[in-house]
Amino acid sequence: MTDGLLLSKSHYPPSETIDRLAEAVIERGMKVFSRIDFAADAAEAGQCLETTILLVFGNPKVGTALLQQNQQSGIDLPLKALAYTSGDEHWLAFNAPSFIAIRHGVENAPVLERMTGALRSAVDQAVNLCSQGADEGRKGGT
Repeated sequence: MTDGLLLSKSHYPPSETIDRLAEAVIERGMKVFSRIDFAADAAEAGQCLETTILLVFGNPKVGTALLQQNQQSGIDLPLKALAYTSGDEHWLAFNAPSFIAIRHGVENAPVLERMTGALRSAVDQAVNLCSQGADEGRKGGT
């Protein structure tokens, strides 16, 4: 982990990883706010970039609890995950909820546990060939 950044190797290319992650977060009661395709934007600007896709997602009920403690935490909320390929490997990068809490000096163990559980299970479902499904970590996140 580098400054709260977590990486998970994916068995799927970025677009499919993000599709799977979007499905997984929705199953856990979160909302997908945005999907940004950096490679498509680069192409429109006449530049080349390997497939790089950002998913912005969260649960307003959960995230609001952190925002109520420190509105500056909104710079890191909602949660985000970045799917990309490096060499022959596909990756999903995301911030650890505990890092967001430390960065903004917020303390709410139950909220952070829910966020972490939902995020970890959604990521596992998105990147692994055999996922555990949506029963673990449901109804969490930010």
